[in-house]
Amino acid sequence: MATVLSVSGSPSASSRTSRLLRHLDERLAAQGHDVIPLDVRTIPAEALLGADFRHPAIVEATDLFARADGVVVGTPVYKASYSGVLKALLDLLPQYALTGKTVLPLATGGSIAHVLAIDYALRPVLTSMGAAHIVQGWFTLDKDITVHDDGFLTVAPAATEALTQVVDQFSAALDRTPLLAVAG
Repeated sequence: MATVLSVSGSPSASSRTSRLLRHLDERLAAQGHDVIPLDVRTIPAEALLGADFRHPAIVEATDLFARADGVVVGTPVYKASYSGVLKALLDLLPQYALTGKTVLPLATGGSIAHVLAIDYALRPVLTSMGAAHIVQGWFTLDKDITVHDDGFLTVAPAATEALTQVVDQFSAALDRTPLLAVAG
């Protein structure tokens, strides 16, 4: 199966976005994929904001992107766009860091007014980075994600159904990618 890099672009340690991604990682792992989580907030700020391409954390993140067959990119939506910490990382990656990769964009936010952030803010950047295939993404309302005191995550039924569908489409696209490469 494929190696999947699951990138959380949330700056918050208690982020619903990150928790949702880790929840979805479990589904991908159960489907046989090797899932590598990356929380951008754990990369030192001085490396991200100082554009230190040689910082070990940036080098490691770049290597993770290079090794991945597919990338899940999750972000909270702030002011109708993806997070600044995610932008800082994407800016430090090679121009075509997503070449040949299948990508699943996901976003969370407080209002459906931000639902188009995936298509109008995130997707163009992912495309410009050479993604071979960007599957349909999904926006999940914050109110549909509940993190309980024990850390257990529940997602509203309608959101669960939609997320299951997009994750399964992503997984299926990953399974087809090597066949397409051989056929070409």
